[in-house]
Amino acid sequence: VRGVATGPSCGSRGDGESHRRWKEKALEILAEIQAPLSLLLLRLCNWALLKLLRCLFLSVQLHRGQLETVLRAARTSGVPLVFLSMHKSQLDGPLLSFLLFSQGLGVPRVTVGDQLCSPRLRALLGRLGGIFLPSRMEQTPSDRAEGLPGAVLATYVEEVLRSRQPLLIFLEEPPVALRLSAPARQWLALVYRAVRHGVVPDVLLVPVGIAYDLVP
Repeated sequence: VRGVATGPSCGSRGDGESHRRWKEKALEILAEIQAPLSLLLLRLCNWALLKLLRCLFLSVQLHRGQLETVLRAARTSGVPLVFLSMHKSQLDGPLLSFLLFSQGLGVPRVTVGDQLCSPRLRALLGRLGGIFLPSRMEQTPSDRAEGLPGAVLATYVEEVLRSRQPLLIFLEEPPVALRLSAPARQWLALVYRAVRHGVVPDVLLVPVGIAYDLVP
């Protein structure tokens, strides 16, 4: 991040004032990407989600064999978990996050695509583990590898993997099914870059998903 910020493309002079200015910019970009987790809010939302599920569905079934496979993968030492999922409903993110959290796998960082979110909803999702592409990269995805936003985002993903926080990436955006979305390409490219640069020796890609008799 410092290398990009003090490079000629950012016009930094390398003095104390420039250092303070680009550090503030980096922190602003980081605040766009993620927010500190709130355990109280997580517990409240998990309780509300259970109530909502009882209203929406006759039953919710958990495949024990598949769950055991996920738990076995989580016991692999020294390798971060990256969960990959299709995206059939906007309920998928909270529901998968709740299931993984309830099974002792920690709170996953869940990628939120380019669907429109109000500032309040974005703030709530961030406190529950949602992570977002910086606004400038959402507008110009072709320049994702350039500039300060790209450097901050790449460093953030590296730190998530290095600290072995679970990462959940949705591969598509409803209602467009069976097509890799542009945000998913960016997140996967950042994971690949972290492995290629030796930040982590490897990652474990674990497919997870939810099937609905009728998509809500």
